Amino acid sequence: MSKEAAAFDRLVEIMKELREKCPWDRKQTVQSLRQMTIEETYELADSITENDWNGIREELGDMLLHIVFYARIGEEESRFTLQEVIDGICEKLIARHPHIYGDVKVNNEEDVKRNWEKLKMKEGKTSVLSGVPKALPAMVKAMRLQEKAKQVGFEWENKEQVWEKVEEEMGELKEAIGTQSQERIEDEFGDLVFSLINYARFLQVDAENALERTNKKFIHRFTHMEQQALSSGKDLKDMTLEEMDAIWNSIKQQGQL
Repeated sequence: MSKEAAAFDRLVEIMKELREKCPWDRKQTVQSLRQMTIEETYELADSITENDWNGIREELGDMLLHIVFYARIGEEESRFTLQEVIDGICEKLIARHPHIYGDVKVNNEEDVKRNWEKLKMKEGKTSVLSGVPKALPAMVKAMRLQEKAKQVGFEWENKEQVWEKVEEEMGELKEAIGTQSQERIEDEFGDLVFSLINYARFLQVDAENALERTNKKFIHRFTHMEQQALSSGKDLKDMTLEEMDAIWNSIKQQGQL
């Protein structure tokens, strides 16, 4: 037995023992675990954004625990076993990689993605968009919808065309603002953001990650601004915008994120 297999078996046995002996673990259901799993996913994403490899390792362990946890509950409920979970993903990977396990030829990763979507349609999907989870955050969902549509050829030819669309949506938003119709303003703002996310794809930028990096940068700069104000015996709420802006620009020039 490999070291990896032995370590996995150890985790499975620990989970089994916890379900039998620990009141908290015994009480959990798939419903009660759901929100915790979402939180763990975001913690993993945060570690990835920070390029924190120790954090990634730790969060992957937490995610693996959740997988084993769900599988244990599934077995207790006579719904499925951990082996069925593992066998299922193995068979899916083999079936969806005919260029590795069959005689299909591909030239690049885009061919792989297109074949993947075709295979899913053959499996009974009614739309290329049906595999996008409804509960995804809106920005991530937009990225996935655009990627899915691309696999059937619904895609701009170049980034210049996408930028023209961004400018068009900006104009429509300005017109909507003039109407003072809040519903129309929201619609046009959404269209503009969707177009910018599309443009990010053409720049090979992860829009979600880019925004999160900006969020973190804002947090760091703002907290530095608060600290500098306090060190001067001031409070931000008592300062003018010009005074705060001067500190902000100073922090930027110092390269503090």
